[in-house]
Amino acid sequence: MVGLVIVSHSEKIAEGVRDLAKQIAGEAVRIEAAGGVADHKIGTDALRIEHAIRLADTGDGAVVLLDLGSAVLSTETALEFLDDEQRGRVLIADAPLVEGTMTAAICASTGASPKEVVSAAKEACNANKL
Repeated sequence: MVGLVIVSHSEKIAEGVRDLAKQIAGEAVRIEAAGGVADHKIGTDALRIEHAIRLADTGDGAVVLLDLGSAVLSTETALEFLDDEQRGRVLIADAPLVEGTMTAAICASTGASPKEVVSAAKEACNANKL
């Protein structure tokens, strides 16, 4: 099953989004939080992201969801630490963090492919709240 990695500049936001997604998707989907930096300040850490990807990807791939554009740089650096095989199973979703993660978690729980999970996450961009 495809795993998810939540990358946020805030450790608390990453953990909160992960916890909410786990409640929605259940325990079958590996969902890892990679937020903040070592001193609990705001930022992203490529090593934390790499570790989270390794935990989330159980062989079927992982989808990374991000809060801010600069998290892309840290995620791309983290991907460089992976071997070619694992790197090929990881996709970054250009989707809203909270809504995209919830949609991705539901989709992943059905056994969907990484591309299908990314597509579902992107659909959250079109979701109206009112």
